Amino acid sequence: MGDMQSLVDSFARQHFAALAMLRQAVEVCPEDLWLDGEFPRSTWRIAYHAAYYVHLYLYPDLESFTVWEKHREKAGQLWGSPKQVDPYTREEMMAYIDLIVKEVPERLPLLDWNSPESGFPWYENCGKVEHMILSLRHVQGHTGQISELLLARGIETDWIGNWQG
Repeated sequence: MGDMQSLVDSFARQHFAALAMLRQAVEVCPEDLWLDGEFPRSTWRIAYHAAYYVHLYLYPDLESFTVWEKHREKAGQLWGSPKQVDPYTREEMMAYIDLIVKEVPERLPLLDWNSPESGFPWYENCGKVEHMILSLRHVQGHTGQISELLLARGIETDWIGNWQG
């Protein structure tokens, strides 16, 4: 059990660090940039997409997932023809990220880390450990997008390598 606990603890620290970086980017984002971007890739929607999927992937599968009480259908969709929805405020997004952070230590130990399946049909042939690495890469990729937009405006964000809480 020691090795598995070490794995779960490592994933928890990296989730905390990734979510802290996303939260920081949301917090310092100017209002005009928050609402800017070519539909459907506005900054607020990129942030929600990143938060929504890292939240979803804390659950074993789609059927067991409980959406955020303020979830708007298709709000996190960045491709295809998503519908227009009212943007989340930065304050709402930070509250959502805070909720996800609280769920990390509760949800991660409940996952079947030895499962050869991700639990999500769009990731076939992907075991749970690989899926969780993918989830962290995903949230970090989108956080990087927002960080680059901020940097273009002269606003720097911090790199958080390992959360020490």
